[in-house]
Amino acid sequence: MWSQARGVVAVCAAVAFGAPDALADEIDRIVTDRPSVSNSASTVPRGAFQIESGLEYSRARVGGGPDERRFALDVTLRAGITERVEVGIEGEPFVRLRGAEDDTGNGDVSLKGKYRFLDSREGSAWPALAVQPFVTLPVAHAPHGPDRPDFGLVSLATFDLPWQLGLDVNAGLAALGQRRPSGYLVQGLVSAALERELGERWSTFVEVFYASAAERGSRDVVGVDAGVQFFLTRRLALDTAVETALTGPGPDYAFRAGVSVRFGK
Repeated sequence: MWSQARGVVAVCAAVAFGAPDALADEIDRIVTDRPSVSNSASTVPRGAFQIESGLEYSRARVGGGPDERRFALDVTLRAGITERVEVGIEGEPFVRLRGAEDDTGNGDVSLKGKYRFLDSREGSAWPALAVQPFVTLPVAHAPHGPDRPDFGLVSLATFDLPWQLGLDVNAGLAALGQRRPSGYLVQGLVSAALERELGERWSTFVEVFYASAAERGSRDVVGVDAGVQFFLTRRLALDTAVETALTGPGPDYAFRAGVSVRFGK
């Protein structure tokens, strides 16, 4: 299955760099922070409310033990406060683990903000820039999450490129709560997603991401993913993606699919 996941990533990459198509009219079209790891610098319009939800299934080989399988429902609520500021809440109301530990419960809840302080200008090489602070509340019981809050700050850059291409680049730091020994571990986060519009209703992306160790004594993670979005209307989008870890304790493969809808403007 690991080789199959890599094959899907390669197919999506080929589509992303395929023959040019007519550029879609994107005025007021919903912009989501899923299904890629990277987030764009775009914010939800003022007075609008956005729901982004999906299902994810992942499987990872664990040395000396059974494979770890994880199934989760994730939901993100985003609200535009001004034209440049949004707030949001993200969580996993349902998580099912199977492997060395079998458990069903809920995941943690994250409170997020986003402030876009620079807009890109047509004909300029400068990207749109934003910052995204977050706090993750430890509402999940073990083994779904830590027992102390995490917090961090991620910088977001969105580039408009020729040939209907776009590039989202994220870089940030997070302080992750630890159990043994107690305290915090600083984690570095970097990701880049290359996107391409395919006509008026389709968009595809390929992405590479890195995260330093999430626990003391663990390893850094490098992974790739790819996926597509289909815009049913300017307010409603469907998505699917596949992910695999190249190094570190990430999943051998993960599949996710979801729907996003915007209310208001």
